[in-house]
Amino acid sequence: MAVRDKSETERGMTAEAVQRHGSKSEDQDIVGRGSREGARLMRKWFSSLTEAARHDRKAAFVFVMGNMNEVLRCFDMPIVFPEVTALQTAVRGTSEDYLREAEDYGFSPDVCGYVKADIAMHLRGGEHPMGLIPKPALVVTTNACNTYFKWAEIWERLYEAPVVTIDVPNERAAHTRSVPGDENFKYELAYVTQQVKELISACERVTGKRFDIDKFREHLRHANTMSRYWKMLLALNQGTPAVFNALTDGLAYLGMANCFRATEEGAIYFKELYEEMEYRSRNGIGALTKKDGLDVPLEQRFRLGLLGVPCYPIFRGFSEFFSDWGGVFVISSYLKFASGGTSLGYEFDLDNPIESFAEGTLLTVRETQTGLLFDLPDIEDKLSPYRLDGIVYHGVKSCRTASSGLADRRYHTSEMLGLPTLLLESDIVDPRAVSKAQMKNRADAFFEGLIARQQRASTR
Repeated sequence: MAVRDKSETERGMTAEAVQRHGSKSEDQDIVGRGSREGARLMRKWFSSLTEAARHDRKAAFVFVMGNMNEVLRCFDMPIVFPEVTALQTAVRGTSEDYLREAEDYGFSPDVCGYVKADIAMHLRGGEHPMGLIPKPALVVTTNACNTYFKWAEIWERLYEAPVVTIDVPNERAAHTRSVPGDENFKYELAYVTQQVKELISACERVTGKRFDIDKFREHLRHANTMSRYWKMLLALNQGTPAVFNALTDGLAYLGMANCFRATEEGAIYFKELYEEMEYRSRNGIGALTKKDGLDVPLEQRFRLGLLGVPCYPIFRGFSEFFSDWGGVFVISSYLKFASGGTSLGYEFDLDNPIESFAEGTLLTVRETQTGLLFDLPDIEDKLSPYRLDGIVYHGVKSCRTASSGLADRRYHTSEMLGLPTLLLESDIVDPRAVSKAQMKNRADAFFEGLIARQQRASTR
């Protein structure tokens, strides 16, 4: 009974905080500002792509891990993130039509769903639920995901677009990395630096523009601001109540971290987002959710971590598996790897821009890859600063890179660390691979176990 009373008290404090401060004009201006501005900027990004497509302006196609935004923006090319556009087909409820069209074209059901949704979009002339997607003038890929290589080759065949590959040295096994100052790191940094210079040359050939080092520094400065506030934002959720839901709110933040990276708008967005969340943290205003069109406090009975990516075909329903039990995701792995390393807080040296950019690329891509393949200490640790009650592992059919080893990692966390865990399996874009009833049954059993665990703890 003590556990139940404590939970209700915490929830009451959060609701009371919203009510207490909600009448103030400052609260009305600041609370929810990040959500409103994020939605506006995302519409603006899609509108800019539509405008580019209508005027036959070709774009740079990049991926979220190692995206090279800071370099590409020096040449004023529109930037397309195919993972972002693909997942939006699922969130908008149209992905199955795209997937079937790609399979009819000849792609196997086993191929990454992001790839198939993207290819069907190109077969339709760039048609997307939120507008039009321009054709590529240049493709930039990294070794952060093995699918990236084959995906880039498809665009190369369709559009004869040149492909630049950034090969980033990664860990050969867990905790075997070189570090700045090591002899090996010096060679790895020189290797990546040369590739950055080759990318700059490729951009000059494609666009006919000269590289502007001062413009590059400006983009690095904006990226530094975004990275600094993104890291601070994540740290706020170590407190109680959590000020944002890493599952739902996190998706919007990732859109900004990628589509507006290295821009003044992106830097301002994250600065103001942090200001909002810091204000809410000081005033006890936790994460909010929509109910009957209004923002209401999200019940926070259990603090959860997420390993893997969300289930976008039933995005709201997937979230409700947890929020209906008072579960809030305070941290997730995709806030780290899908932000292209922005969350790590690395800041570029503006006095040594090219080599510093190469070093940042080496460190951040390697860090995100390590988290995907081996471990994420912020989450998979009994002493996590996020004070987790449990961890959810979500493996998806479409992405072996993000899902490989999750079952073993889940076993290790449960047996060696003693943390409650849940393993779910579905897909990121394919509704045909989603069993909502089965996933809900597993989630319900998980929370029943968490409740029993808390009750046992309260009687000791």
